[in-house]
Amino acid sequence: MARDPEHERARELIAAAERITVLTGAGISTESGIPDFRGPDGIWTKNPEAEKMATIQNYMADPEVRKRAWRDRLVHVAWTAEPNAGHRALVELETRGALEALITQNVDGLHQKAGSNPERVIEIHGTLREVMCMMCEDRLPMEHALERVQDGEEDPECRKCGGVLKSATISFGQALVQRDLLRAHVAAQSCDLMLAVGSTLAVYPIAEVVPVAKQAGARVVIVNGSATEMDDLADAVARGQIGEVLPSLVRPRAAGV
Repeated sequence: MARDPEHERARELIAAAERITVLTGAGISTESGIPDFRGPDGIWTKNPEAEKMATIQNYMADPEVRKRAWRDRLVHVAWTAEPNAGHRALVELETRGALEALITQNVDGLHQKAGSNPERVIEIHGTLREVMCMMCEDRLPMEHALERVQDGEEDPECRKCGGVLKSATISFGQALVQRDLLRAHVAAQSCDLMLAVGSTLAVYPIAEVVPVAKQAGARVVIVNGSATEMDDLADAVARGQIGEVLPSLVRPRAAGV
């Protein structure tokens, strides 16, 4: 079978890199059964009302929006989803000492579940695995709040201050955590390879880490199922299913294969 020259180039760049920063988007988790937001089968495409629950102003102002959000959280696919070969390929990079930081736009926690070191993971859009109070900022594991919902509390309040509880994700209208954004930019400036996986690279400001890395002298490899907005910046673009393509790029070819 003929080798894809773009895949070969991507494989060579990954093998040669010593300080890799990874940026992952929804595309790495769709193969674990977690839908994206705006794709043909996306959450907001199928249910425009769901976007209201992801807008902080609506969530804070309307108890009915919060009640729907809690009902949706009870049955969220993330609770049963398992990491796929794409997640595990990034763990392999970390195990061999080449991965410096893993910036993710995803809130599902699958990188950590796959075995990525939580200290290297920058969850730029927060996490669904925790609940936070919008008033006192107290945080607890999400399952604590979900148990209360299962027991009949439709819109559970913070037990410390009575404030509104919400998943510890970044909603529309909320600012990113500046500490996480700074960590991401530092990781981009200090890497020798930026590996963007499963992202259209259209969501700002985090997509900026790709040109930041490029300007700092890093090579850029993009792995995605379709075209991205930054393909022209890449030194190699590998197309295909991430769970198949990424492991093949991370694992060196055997001699003669």
